[in-house]
Amino acid sequence: MTTVLVGIDSYSFHRYFGEIYPQQTDPGTRWDMKDDFIPFAVSLDVDEVALETLFFPAFDDAYCSAVSDALDEAGLRRVIGWGHPDGLHRGQDAEALQDLIRHIPRAGKVGADIMRIVASSMLYVDEPHGPQVEASIKMLKEATKVAEDNNVTLAIENHIDFTSLEILEIVQSIDSPNFRVNFDTGNALRLYEDPVEAARNLAPYTVATHTKDITTRRGGAPSERFLFWPSCPAGEGLIDFHGIARVLDEAGFEGSLAIELDLLASPWNDRTEEENVAESIAFLKSVVAELESSKVPEVSA
Repeated sequence: MTTVLVGIDSYSFHRYFGEIYPQQTDPGTRWDMKDDFIPFAVSLDVDEVALETLFFPAFDDAYCSAVSDALDEAGLRRVIGWGHPDGLHRGQDAEALQDLIRHIPRAGKVGADIMRIVASSMLYVDEPHGPQVEASIKMLKEATKVAEDNNVTLAIENHIDFTSLEILEIVQSIDSPNFRVNFDTGNALRLYEDPVEAARNLAPYTVATHTKDITTRRGGAPSERFLFWPSCPAGEGLIDFHGIARVLDEAGFEGSLAIELDLLASPWNDRTEEENVAESIAFLKSVVAELESSKVPEVSA
């Protein structure tokens, strides 16, 4: 078995990159991907980073080259992300498909060969899923041909849109080694799935993760999805990361448990992103250490 890695998705710092939800306050801090996020990731000694294209000039060759050089120097693996917040709009947005196709060759500019993508979102989660799956498959087949030509693997995220079995249907229908899964642990729960079982469904195809922990708020209804199920630092919520890590490892997963924080619950929303991410990384490293120690064979006396 390979060693499961630990990483950070830059979306954990979405407020610092200027995306602030209506439920959030502006921290007054602004980051640059190259000058701020990457050095912070290096300081936590992680293995991998995920770079959201909406947070840096992805079509600036000089900037991308500088990002790639910084990551090479640090020895960091990388994933590039496209599609926030609504991706292909359930397979109905031709302009979004063309935007995805334009972004695929940009992965190589930062030295990435995996691109996390989004087909739909919670905007459409209460609409019938069958037509959305069918329409998304049609568009994603076209994008996958471009990915194959550019030696890029597209990794579809379960984005509070499709269940793990629906994601599995999409992957198996496209049937390409260049189309795989970015498994989001928290979003599985937001669709009322057992995250460990969802991981088991998708583990054979998973090449990247959003390792998100989820708690609940007082009041409201689970059907509110995002608001009822806010995130929290890894290890503080409801997700069984030890179970998920075992499932992924047994399937030969070679990517990272990459922390992602979105709408933070109280009291963690009163802390800085740096504090919440650092706590999460320390916890995920302990999960990996425990997983690795369990694989060491006992020496008989």
